[in-house]
Amino acid sequence: MPIMRRFAIAAVLIFGVGSGHASSLNIVVVGASNTAGWGVGAGDAFPARLQTILKQRGIDATVTSAGAIGDTTGGMLCRIDSAVPSNTNIVILQPGTNDLRFFGSKEQRAANISTIVDRLRRRHVRVIVLDPALQRDFLQWDGIHYTAAAHAKFAMMLAAQITSGQKRASETDQKKP
Repeated sequence: MPIMRRFAIAAVLIFGVGSGHASSLNIVVVGASNTAGWGVGAGDAFPARLQTILKQRGIDATVTSAGAIGDTTGGMLCRIDSAVPSNTNIVILQPGTNDLRFFGSKEQRAANISTIVDRLRRRHVRVIVLDPALQRDFLQWDGIHYTAAAHAKFAMMLAAQITSGQKRASETDQKKP
């Protein structure tokens, strides 16, 4: 069976059918300036690149960037319900480092991330936390924001996670009696 057809079947199995058509995969990326594409532009930021990769792989996906420049995990927690519509399948949370730069509180940052993840999971939304420790060559001149190469790397990594998650769910559905 061709790979694109497998993905289409997996999408139907995972996300259901509406009016005889597979539902679109709705992904929201919540974060701060890196999510918004600071220094590279929104079109080269990982959310836009991710959507392009998924579409190239035959996955009907809409990736919405909910990046807010200067935001902290506390701000993300305050806006998570309004930033993530009810039809969202996956949230990619990119918490960034503003908490640490502005407040220095690793504990509060971790607590906010945990609360965001728990809240979304209670809504039956799959959550992927993107919180990489980066080598210097993946950061722009300011040492804070991602280079275009880093955005491309993250988009590829996230696409692999999303498609492998679809494959696992499809295999699980096929094994059920």
